[in-house]
Amino acid sequence: MRGFWLALAAYVIWGCFPLYFNLLKEIPAIEVLSNRVIWSLVATMTIVLVMGRFQSFWQLFQQRAMMPWLILSSLLIGANWLIYIWAVGQGRVLEASLGYYMTPLVSLFLARVLLKEKLHPLQAIAGGIAAIAVAWELYSLGSLPWIPLTLALSFGFYGLVRKHFPVDSLNGLTVETLWLFPLALLWMGWQFVQVDVDLAFGEDLTTSLLLFASGILTAIPLLLFAAAAKRLDLSIVGFIMYINPTLQFLIAVLILQEDYPRNVW
Repeated sequence: MRGFWLALAAYVIWGCFPLYFNLLKEIPAIEVLSNRVIWSLVATMTIVLVMGRFQSFWQLFQQRAMMPWLILSSLLIGANWLIYIWAVGQGRVLEASLGYYMTPLVSLFLARVLLKEKLHPLQAIAGGIAAIAVAWELYSLGSLPWIPLTLALSFGFYGLVRKHFPVDSLNGLTVETLWLFPLALLWMGWQFVQVDVDLAFGEDLTTSLLLFASGILTAIPLLLFAAAAKRLDLSIVGFIMYINPTLQFLIAVLILQEDYPRNVW
């Protein structure tokens, strides 16, 4: 049951993310992402040091066979973050929520095909119904829904990778943000030397605090999710995830007032 509650907490926090990142919609997505990576690394590294986990963290770099998987998971979660931040900033939270409705289906497919996990009959029925509903939504959109597809695939494969290499959630996330850190720092440095470009961080106290807090808010649900993925079957983790897109959908419609075609949703 502990794994269930960890997953539930992670998905509720993620479900409320549109409210937070909507406050940063005037800032370019790549700049928000760079701040998110930098401050996530600061947050996770601080936790590693405070908890006395630096030795186990450092030992990961001595396991060369594991590094390609950690680099892959870093790229997957980095791509997921960037696309999601951009979607929220463009007022396309509904499309993002569709992506996270699709993610459990990706998880089910990966669990069955790659991991050979057995599905409960009710899981198979529910998955089939969800697949039909998502297929209809994709057909009704009338164009390639790249936002939902990339979000679903990137996070689905991220969950698969995180489940199957023996790294605890804290050290794993710290290494992932460490791999992304040079890219974020290079982009921020390049922007800093541009004469006609002003970085949002440091512009005012509110914006700076929001960008700083994005690292902490990023670390918390990812740590919860990674811990839950170790304790639960990937197929179960995928079904609990429907809480996330449902909350995002409700926020998009009821609070952010996004328009949506009723025949699609």
